[in-house]
Amino acid sequence: MAVPKRRQSKSRQRKRQGANRWKAPTLKTCPECGTTIPGHVACPACGSYRGRQVLDVEATA
Repeated sequence: MAVPKRRQSKSRQRKRQGANRWKAPTLKTCPECGTTIPGHVACPACGSYRGRQVLDVEATA
């Protein structure tokens, strides 16, 4: 089995571990109703996806 010849520096170790940092999910606004939703998902409020109606949503008011 291979063994490292030299010890890795702290900066190199931290660069590698920095890629595993948690990132908040990217959200976008629905162009139809303006609610915040994740990308590539039909809007749960109005039921539209990419400018067309894909879900039947009953009005709750």
